Amino acid sequence: MSTSLIDSVANTTSHRDRDDLDRAIVSLLLQFLNADQVTLYRLVEDGETKRLQCAASMDRSHRNTAPASLDEAPVWDERAAWRECITEQRPVQYLNPAGKSCTVFPIANDRAVIGMLEVEAATASLESRDAMLVEGILRIVKNHVALLDYGESDTLTGLLNRKTFDSRFGKLRASSGVRCAEEPSWLGIIDVDKFKSINDNFGHLFGDEVLLLVSRLMKQAFRGADQLFRFGGEEFIVVLDRATTPGAHVAFNRARSMVEEWRFPQVGRVTISLGYTRIDSQDAAGTCIERADAALYYAKNHGRNNVQSYEMLVAAGELKVKESNVTDVELF
Repeated sequence: MSTSLIDSVANTTSHRDRDDLDRAIVSLLLQFLNADQVTLYRLVEDGETKRLQCAASMDRSHRNTAPASLDEAPVWDERAAWRECITEQRPVQYLNPAGKSCTVFPIANDRAVIGMLEVEAATASLESRDAMLVEGILRIVKNHVALLDYGESDTLTGLLNRKTFDSRFGKLRASSGVRCAEEPSWLGIIDVDKFKSINDNFGHLFGDEVLLLVSRLMKQAFRGADQLFRFGGEEFIVVLDRATTPGAHVAFNRARSMVEEWRFPQVGRVTISLGYTRIDSQDAAGTCIERADAALYYAKNHGRNNVQSYEMLVAAGELKVKESNVTDVELF
């Protein structure tokens, strides 16, 4: 069994995609535990609330449960055992509402708890040997996740980096294709206005501080299910998850307003411009970025410190799409 377990752990930690890794962890533990079901949750910020979003779940029949959307996810302290597990960072056993014996384990990185693993035992409770197995595997996974985070994150802001955006866009596009037309995903490009003058007048140290603070304000402005990337220099990309057309505009404008109202040390007032577009299932990454960039260019040339929708600009006749190539955009 030990050789089989080592092989399974090796196969699990070969995954570079976070969703694939979550599913592999659940499958691995279900294989070696006396359990009826294993569920992995991610601890996600939803405004001022933290929720436990199901990332992967599997029962003894190896039936996968589809990940829940963030608005369907329970609050992290909804159950006393969950709260105790996360705040005290230790395994906790409890009976779930169905009367089944469950054990929850915290999943942490070097800074904080980032998720929780729940094991529903097939017997009265999870045996101590099995609990030790889970904790050992989670320690290995913690080291693997740290390496993934390092490769996926921008070193200055902590946001996801451009390389990660390129690798994730196919998944973003696919998920947009299965959602209802009223709540698609949206891609926005944020640019810090007159950033070169900030570096020239105050120095690159304060310029970096502006980028760091803008990224923190972005985290406050958007939901935990939304994805934030530093695209390069003073440009950022935001992918909104499931938003109506009015809701997308409100979310993007909220970020713009929060930056405008913040007072940056030494620099004072800083503003951003933002262009955004809907993500369609047939979009290539470059196509989508071109549309959002055209809206951003329009915003920069019409006073800065404003938010523009590519689709609204086209409908108003302010932007024109070339008939020969939908990815080529012209300004009137």
